[in-house]
Amino acid sequence: MRGRATFKKRKVEVDKIYGSVLAAKFINRMMKDGKKTTAENLFYAAMEKLGENPLTTFEKALQNVGPKQEIKARRVGGASYQIPMEVRGDRRVSLSIRWLIEAARKRSNSEFRTFADKLAAEFKDASNNAGEAVKKRDTVQRMADANKAFSHFRF
Repeated sequence: MRGRATFKKRKVEVDKIYGSVLAAKFINRMMKDGKKTTAENLFYAAMEKLGENPLTTFEKALQNVGPKQEIKARRVGGASYQIPMEVRGDRRVSLSIRWLIEAARKRSNSEFRTFADKLAAEFKDASNNAGEAVKKRDTVQRMADANKAFSHFRF
């Protein structure tokens, strides 16, 4: 039987301006082709556009977008079942970061001039439980609720 190799989690250093690990994780995830300075500039520009208390708005957006449950496929007796599972804290944060960035990238270029504008708008929407990232969370949650009948197949 195969075993799962355990790995040591890397510590993410806090970001320069806000001293937040979540902000540093967001910047690292937003980065393309190793261009961290560009990612930092975009993130900080978006945070400036949020106005008062940008860090609390950002954290609230992350909290609102994070799903409580998700589905995982499990094979039982030749059939695959979509089993609803609780989402761990680390995975919830990483999913919400990923979905926020994805939603900001999908926003219209005609409506928003820069990526910082798109990101700020997505943060505002997500902190108010609206926007594309929250729709994604609702879709995942709905799928988990629809497959509650298979929850007795838990891992």
